Amino acid sequence: MMKENSTPDYKKIYNDIISLKYPEKKEICKDLLSKNNLSTLDIIEISRILFNKITKEDFSFNQKHHSYDRSAIIEILEYQKKNKLNNSELARHFNLSRNTVTKWKNRFLV
Repeated sequence: MMKENSTPDYKKIYNDIISLKYPEKKEICKDLLSKNNLSTLDIIEISRILFNKITKEDFSFNQKHHSYDRSAIIEILEYQKKNKLNNSELARHFNLSRNTVTKWKNRFLV
């Protein structure tokens, strides 16, 4: 039984998806899934590995249902700084709006 405000067990979810639908991708995801705690960037990377061939309709539907908590936003903004990306490059990399990146930077970095 899950407690309130707890996060899903992404390791179990992705392990189940891999074993049922994508057993050929198990080796690629092994390093990420062997971590004790998956970060937001790890979860995004696993999703990208598993579901890289999606239609435009699927993509736009999925994009409308993303939500990021404070730690995920901070991690994405740190990724931007570490990799010296501008807002457009970061938005393209994570499939975000440039406006979203700008709002995050104004809210969390000022």
